[in-house]
Amino acid sequence: MAKSRRDMIEEMLADSPEDAELRYMLAMEYVSTGDDGGAVRCFQELIQATPSYPPAYHQGGRALQRLNRIAEARALLLQGIPIAQKQGDHHAAGEMAELLQTLE
Repeated sequence: MAKSRRDMIEEMLADSPEDAELRYMLAMEYVSTGDDGGAVRCFQELIQATPSYPPAYHQGGRALQRLNRIAEARALLLQGIPIAQKQGDHHAAGEMAELLQTLE
């Protein structure tokens, strides 16, 4: 039986647990299969390991929104916006701000 994309990413992550891109890819695999709970867990692990990774806050906020965990989504976005701004990633900060406005 062929390995799933998620299985392959998990194997690579076992070899490189500090790789933020692989952690993000794994979380997005959960999103693509409709498992927002699993995605949120992966995004939280990514943020814990690499707190300076803006896409995790944005996509984590989206997953929380889909789970109707609005207060958590809002808190995550409010945490991620200044991180993106500090890095000069105004695009990510703007996307998170737009998502935040839809939650209010």
